[in-house]
Amino acid sequence: MNLTDILTVDCIRVPLRATTKREVIHELVDVLYSAKRITEPQLLKDAVWQREQTRTTGLGAGLAIPHGKCAGIPALSLAIGKPASPMDFEAIDGKPVKLVVLLASPPDRTSDHIQALAKVSRLMTMEEFRESAYAAGSAQELFDLFKSREQ
Repeated sequence: MNLTDILTVDCIRVPLRATTKREVIHELVDVLYSAKRITEPQLLKDAVWQREQTRTTGLGAGLAIPHGKCAGIPALSLAIGKPASPMDFEAIDGKPVKLVVLLASPPDRTSDHIQALAKVSRLMTMEEFRESAYAAGSAQELFDLFKSREQ
C-alpha cells in the first residue's frame, strides 16, 4: 500500500485553522467530507474523539496520528493538517505537535488500518523526512514529499 493511494492533495490543510485537539480532529474530518472521502462526518468525529479519550495519539517528536473506524467510510483515507504554530496535543513526550495525520477506515479494514498507521509512523521516524514535513509551506509541497518517498 502506498500512502498516496489513500491521500490526495485536497485532503491536506496547510495551515490548519483549528487551535485545539478536538477542533483539529473536526477540521480534518470536514476536509475528508469536503473531498467526498467519507459520507458520515459526525460518526467519524465521534469515533476519532472516543479513541483519543482512550489514549493520546500524540506520539511525540511533533507528530499526532488520530484515527478511527466507522460506517460511512467507503475506503481507507488520510487527511493531514499542519497547525499554524506547534500546538498541544497531549503528546506522550509532552512536546507540541507540528503535524497531524488523521486516518479514517471502514470497520472491516483492520489490517489495512494498522498497515497505514505503521507506514506513517515509519516515515516520520526518518528525521530528514519529518523535518521536511514540518517545514512544508503548502498542501502541494507536503503531498509531493509523501509521493517522493513512495517512488
